[in-house]
Amino acid sequence: QVQLVESGGGLVQAGGSLRLSCAASGRTFSIYKMGWFRQAPGKDREFVASTGWSGGSTYYADSVKGRFTISRDSAKNTVYLQMNSLKTEDTAVYYCTADSSRGTPYGPYDYWGQGTQVTVSS
Repeated sequence: QVQLVESGGGLVQAGGSLRLSCAASGRTFSIYKMGWFRQAPGKDREFVASTGWSGGSTYYADSVKGRFTISRDSAKNTVYLQMNSLKTEDTAVYYCTADSSRGTPYGPYDYWGQGTQVTVSS
């Protein structure tokens, strides 16, 4: 099993920045890829970004390209999501995910964190 714990969410004004962190523990050696998803009120959960656990390519939803950056620190077993130029439509609960299969970067994912709220005010 892999456990994921997110942190870094909060309230920010439009145009501001936040950095989310996701600390992985447990069978981290089995992780192949990690990602971030989000779910806004009344909407389906959607893909935000993903990266290989050992590096490699990164993938982004069109809605966040050029504003969000996913990165990882292998020594700390942590993945980050740097979010710049935030918009009100970025308001959502953000979930960290991990998976042990090669699959596509867009899912499905086996492991999920509890989520962290990001609220962007106008």
